Amino acid sequence: MTEILLIMFTAVLVENFVFTRFLGICPFLGVSEKPDTALGMGFAVVFVMTLASAATNLIYNLILVPFELKYLKTIAFILVIASLVQLIEMFLRKYVPALYGALGIYLPLITTNCAVLGAALLSVESDYNFIKSVAFGFSAAVGFTLAIVIFAGVRERVAVANPPRSFEGIPIALVTAGLIAMAFSGFSSINLGI
Repeated sequence: MTEILLIMFTAVLVENFVFTRFLGICPFLGVSEKPDTALGMGFAVVFVMTLASAATNLIYNLILVPFELKYLKTIAFILVIASLVQLIEMFLRKYVPALYGALGIYLPLITTNCAVLGAALLSVESDYNFIKSVAFGFSAAVGFTLAIVIFAGVRERVAVANPPRSFEGIPIALVTAGLIAMAFSGFSSINLGI
């Protein structure tokens, strides 16, 4: 149990996918202008990444490894992730149309979100069992959600701060993201007793 908690803590804070691994930057910058939209995107990523981690672990260990098809893991994982995103897109379109409209093009982009694929590939690379893989996928997605919501809150404040003209828009967003990433790097110095 301690090992699972360490995996989860590390995935959320120490090795945050956005601020440390630089995965999922496209939706991080694209959907982070309003905290409610960022939170909706974060929930969708949590759902997809958790299910994708579970499904890809099973597919890898029950199909690809026994049949010596490990070299197909990237293609297989992309197909699983694409299927899950399609299910979420259909669900949101029918039951939460406001969130579906707010996410716009970024919802289908979860299919190619490198954070989701990265979680699946890192689970396999780390040789996690099913439980550890699901815990890692869920925690990495929570870390992504934390990062995007914090960034959305900061971007809202920066939007009314009147930065210099040359920094308006994406430049100030990137500087802000860099500062938040530096703050998150402080978690790497925590001694976990490993």
